[in-house]
Amino acid sequence: MTAIAATPTTIRKKLVRRAAKDRSQTLRHAFQLAFLALNVWIGVEFYLFVRFYETGGRSTWAGRPPGVEGWLPIASLMNLKVLIMSGSVPTLHPAGMFLLIAFVAASWLFRKSFCGWLCPVGTVSEYLWRLGRQAFGRNFRLPRPPDIALRSLKYILLGLFLYAVGSMPVAAIRAFLNGPYGMVDDVKMLNFFRFLGLTGGMVTAGLAIASVFIQNFWCRYLCPYGALMGFVSLASPLRIRRDPSLCIDCAKCAKACPSALPVDRLITIRSAECTGCLECVAACPAAGALRLSTPRAGWVPAWVVAAGVAALFVCICGYARLTGHWYTNLPSSTYFELIPHANDFTHP
Repeated sequence: MTAIAATPTTIRKKLVRRAAKDRSQTLRHAFQLAFLALNVWIGVEFYLFVRFYETGGRSTWAGRPPGVEGWLPIASLMNLKVLIMSGSVPTLHPAGMFLLIAFVAASWLFRKSFCGWLCPVGTVSEYLWRLGRQAFGRNFRLPRPPDIALRSLKYILLGLFLYAVGSMPVAAIRAFLNGPYGMVDDVKMLNFFRFLGLTGGMVTAGLAIASVFIQNFWCRYLCPYGALMGFVSLASPLRIRRDPSLCIDCAKCAKACPSALPVDRLITIRSAECTGCLECVAACPAAGALRLSTPRAGWVPAWVVAAGVAALFVCICGYARLTGHWYTNLPSSTYFELIPHANDFTHP
């Protein structure tokens, strides 16, 4: 008797389209632009504050916005160590420390959401690579070996900063922050951009041009702040999860991922590079195939991420303000004395 070979059948997955249009990116972009506008306002306010003291009080007066301390991550790390080791809240640049705590908390709970939802540098970088995609029809990705090598740079920089801060005794940190350099390190940061030299200008231009061609060049390869948030996000209860039974293997999620993660080949995204931007979820055409979720509580929609990030930011910063730990209270005489000579102070 002749055996009849069974003809293999191809199982075709049924495409179940979305019941409603995904609006996660509209919400995320609104958050990004709002936080960028806040930082622009802080920058203008701080510039007017500095000019008032540089001119001896002859220009428009403006108060010092505490939010400028968010641009002082090293001082914030120092103050956080002082808080942990001594139990007392520092009096100089305390707002930066509370902002750092808020950003770390958001990245822990909502997958590195500071980078994907709030960071003004990340927002500018994102619009640069989108500009490049519109102009050239695509963005470029480095081959895997140099990509991995370059990605390690931000972790090396983070390690150096953590070592520097971790090796300083609390007394040394206090002496540094309460010295002339520490008192006006925010002014020195502003002056760096105000009086950008040829080398600094070339480096800044190079980073901007690289960001046009390569998605999030600074964030992906060089940002130690993002590296810190990435490490914290590894403990996040949230993950992007793919349901193979609903996935139609279109790979649109992987193409949409700004971090170049192989979302279409993984069940759960655990990488520290995932920013929780939900670009992959927005690109997925199959309902329920790709979602941000917890292991047991199920799907977490974009509005929950937005509300959670906003609540953490407002509550932590509000607590600092209500308890009197938000403002740096230095007398005007100190500012009149130090700010005009800020560039004369060198790092101890």
